[in-house]
Amino acid sequence: MIDDAAKRKILGLVGLGIRGRLAVVGVQQVREAARRGKVKIALVAGDASQNSLDKVESLLAARGVRVIGDLSSSELGEIAGRESVAVIGVSDAGLAKGITDAIKVEYRR
Repeated sequence: MIDDAAKRKILGLVGLGIRGRLAVVGVQQVREAARRGKVKIALVAGDASQNSLDKVESLLAARGVRVIGDLSSSELGEIAGRESVAVIGVSDAGLAKGITDAIKVEYRR
């Protein structure tokens, strides 16, 4: 489980990524980016519908994409400017490393 400080940092980084076009939002966009090998890390809402999860999780796993599932669809939606979002895919390696580092810091505590 990700603590609140790490969660805020991750959401802040992903928000910057969305604004900078370094991340894609939504099941279909993440699927297309993953097929092209562009997704470095994915944030999947733990409360997303099973239908949405079925569409994206197996593809991400097949492509070896790390998945973070400790966030809610409303949290992901808030940073994407929507009511709720099932998945966000980060396409920038530097941004993905920042997210991974934020999680590692949380686990070292």
